[in-house]
Amino acid sequence: MNNTKRISTRKMVIIGMMTALATIVYYLDFPVPFMPGFIKLDFSNVISLLTGFALGPVEGVIVCLLKNLIHLLIKGIDTTMGIGDIFDFVTSATFVLVAALIYKKNRTKKGAVIATLVGMLAFTVISLPLNYFIVYPIYFKAYGGEAAILGAYQKLMSSVKNIFSALCIFNLPFTFIKGLLCSIITIIIYKPLSPILKGKKE
Repeated sequence: MNNTKRISTRKMVIIGMMTALATIVYYLDFPVPFMPGFIKLDFSNVISLLTGFALGPVEGVIVCLLKNLIHLLIKGIDTTMGIGDIFDFVTSATFVLVAALIYKKNRTKKGAVIATLVGMLAFTVISLPLNYFIVYPIYFKAYGGEAAILGAYQKLMSSVKNIFSALCIFNLPFTFIKGLLCSIITIIIYKPLSPILKGKKE
């Protein structure tokens, strides 16, 4: 019983530490070339993936949730009703859950590569309908209408005629690259960090 309590306490401490780290990394976002200024890149999914691989899928998703809740509490509810954080949670949780579930069944380097690739694809695919049907309609109301948002894309590519094509041309590749970068970083640093996160050698 005491060992179980120690394991549970240690797991909660690790989740707390990883949540704090993920939140900090989430705040270190930055704009990227060839994308509208309101779209930024961050690597907080690396922290959630590390947690999911080391502790389990549920724990990885918990880090995603706590990171976004903390960010939302600090930022406050604005005219977008926190849709950015909701979008980030749903896509990140999908990424982490899929990847961690696959890795749990095959805890090898090959398994990690397959897990992150499949998770990355799920992360990318789910972003398109979420953006088109939920996120951007809210952005239209908050930021001056569809024409204003579309205009930001047309400054980069004048031939873009509608939001759906803008999402396919800009957002989809961006999300794919973001997922790929997070996957590569996770695969590189997981093994060295695994003993620290798990408290034992894998």
